[in-house]
Amino acid sequence: MSEPLIDVVVPVFNGAKTIRAAIESIQTQTLNRIRILIVDDGSTDDTRHLLTEMAAGDGRLQIIHQPKGGIVSALNAGLVHCCAEFVARHDADDVSYPQRFEHQLGYMREHPECLGVSGAARQIDEHGRFLGKVIRLPSPDAADGKWLPAREPYLMHPFLMARTSALRVVGGYRYVVHSEDADLCWRMQEHGHLHNMDAVLGEYRMHSGSISGSSVSNGRTQALGTQLAAISALRRRAGKTDLTFPKEAVERYRAAASLTEIFKLGCHGLTRSEIEHLETALAAKLLELTDYRPYELELADCRFIRRALAKRMHTANAKNRDELTHLTLRAAARLFRKGLLKEASAVVPTSQYPSAAARLAKRFASGRIDLKTIAGFDWVCRTTKW
Repeated sequence: MSEPLIDVVVPVFNGAKTIRAAIESIQTQTLNRIRILIVDDGSTDDTRHLLTEMAAGDGRLQIIHQPKGGIVSALNAGLVHCCAEFVARHDADDVSYPQRFEHQLGYMREHPECLGVSGAARQIDEHGRFLGKVIRLPSPDAADGKWLPAREPYLMHPFLMARTSALRVVGGYRYVVHSEDADLCWRMQEHGHLHNMDAVLGEYRMHSGSISGSSVSNGRTQALGTQLAAISALRRRAGKTDLTFPKEAVERYRAAASLTEIFKLGCHGLTRSEIEHLETALAAKLLELTDYRPYELELADCRFIRRALAKRMHTANAKNRDELTHLTLRAAARLFRKGLLKEASAVVPTSQYPSAAARLAKRFASGRIDLKTIAGFDWVCRTTKW
């Protein structure tokens, strides 16, 4: 086999249900000068057997077995073995379309200043059925670490292609829990250009077993990680000492039982102004995540969000304030619809009750909620002290 142009890094843990489809989508790429590095992160299901079977029929597959160490450990283990000019990422439950690598490599060749490129993806469910949505991300050039929550220079990571040299320069992945991908994008952007293509490159699987979508606890952790990654970027770009992300902190974050607890953990090593910013950014990010993730805010989350936004929302510019107000009202309307009246009224500041009531009226007119729900919300708002 000739030297590969692209090393494809595929981390997997207990991916027996989807790994074959994922690998076959890589094997059938129109650009076939590739090597597929699959890092089995201590799987206990049938993954190991399936990988052995697939590798026996394709010399481009190289299997790396390691004890379970988590996604960051698995990704860095894969990067150690990369020697091609380009590295492509792929998850064990997603599917790439045949011309994905050809499209991305063509763009990278035409734009030598570009260090990383991704693109759009169709959302599918755990059975492979199209969910009716194509994910398209904004340009990384619009990134703003001071926005609430931070606007990230994000590239959809399961469809990332990057220059191997750039990944080496930034030192690979750090232990920014549930946000190692966003952190990598911030650091890569400091050395060159990042780009999201309009082309649909594959299918992104949404299912209950995914780490980022499985619980509000993981949502809190992800919200913290993304905002700490942004603060870290702001520090570097101001010539200040960077934050560190020790591996041992990961379990402390995961064990946190509330948004307040995880916020306190995240404050370690921050300045007073960074702590004040983090509180509001963390609240805003969890609001944003629950707008499209399958989990929901709990009452304590709603109270934290309301207090945090009341403290510092006024420091944001008018456009940012409008976005936060919109997110808050959407959250309240969603909670109303689910019958979570205390949570709905807890997340909405008193000044926004008229706007929330207007949204309720629209939903009543369309038949999406009943008068009992509206009456219940009114009673909760009048009788509960937050």
